[in-house]
Amino acid sequence: MSEQDDQKREFDLRWADDAEHKEPSARARMLAARWKDNPPGPVPFRADPEPGTARRSSWVSTAVVLGCVAAVIVLLGYINFRAPY
Repeated sequence: MSEQDDQKREFDLRWADDAEHKEPSARARMLAARWKDNPPGPVPFRADPEPGTARRSSWVSTAVVLGCVAAVIVLLGYINFRAPY
């Protein structure tokens, strides 16, 4: 973009930001209409985990991924070793 286009764009952004009336987004209008009749209940900032779910350690996930990668490497090596030349 040229410098003139940058200045023109900056002017347009300032003009839009300084507008007296800003129309809400479509999502904001939809939620306002939905919540008018049925307002949402209070929600904690960070909800507690469900009591029946057990959380796995990130180490377990890492070990599973590395184990799968090692198994694929061994399998590919075995296939390459058994292939006739």
